[in-house]
Amino acid sequence: MSRPTALITGASRGIGRAIALALAPTHDLTLTARDVNSLNDVAVACTALNATCTTVPLDLRDASAIASALEGHAPDVLINNAGLAVMKPFLELTPDEWQSQVDVNINALYHVTRAVLPAMVARGSGHVITIGSLAGRNTFVGGSCYSGTKHFVMGFTDSLMLEVRDAGVKVSVVMPGSVDTELFPEGTDRSWMLEPSDVAEVVAHMVATPPHALQARVEVRPLSPKRPRR
Repeated sequence: MSRPTALITGASRGIGRAIALALAPTHDLTLTARDVNSLNDVAVACTALNATCTTVPLDLRDASAIASALEGHAPDVLINNAGLAVMKPFLELTPDEWQSQVDVNINALYHVTRAVLPAMVARGSGHVITIGSLAGRNTFVGGSCYSGTKHFVMGFTDSLMLEVRDAGVKVSVVMPGSVDTELFPEGTDRSWMLEPSDVAEVVAHMVATPPHALQARVEVRPLSPKRPRR
């Protein structure tokens, strides 16, 4: 019996890597990221958990590269995980820093989802899960671009959910709070933050929900910034 398949963007580290490891016992995986060596390391770890893995080195800022790399892919699950954050006051953001965040956090959602969604609609099943952020409904100093892109994620996923649910396709968004990843500057106290595996566990649960049940939006927060993880 064939296993379901999942395509994960930004799978080489952090939340994406954790999601790949969480789904490997039940899904065969297509993993994308720019860092080829790290991507291959994740694939080896997932293969040890019985997943068949395909790695697709890919720069999500390149729309034509996405179209070429994902042509013919028809996963059961798409995890739009890749994201980019440059936390700076608006007047310090360079045009390249602004554009890169828009390309990865917004435009890639269109190009990756557009590449695989038609097959889901045609067969009447599938699940698109996008990793957003609590910054998608909050704001903060230095987040003019990043928070703006995460607000876009909320509008995108809610609208797409309404468009394709009658075709049997699920669309969900996961909104983590602070996660212990390389996003934060060196010296930041990350002892209280979520771990990537915490978010991955939520994603795995969403993937496993019954076909007729949809968790459309899930917030995941650290219990308290005053309480270190145990």
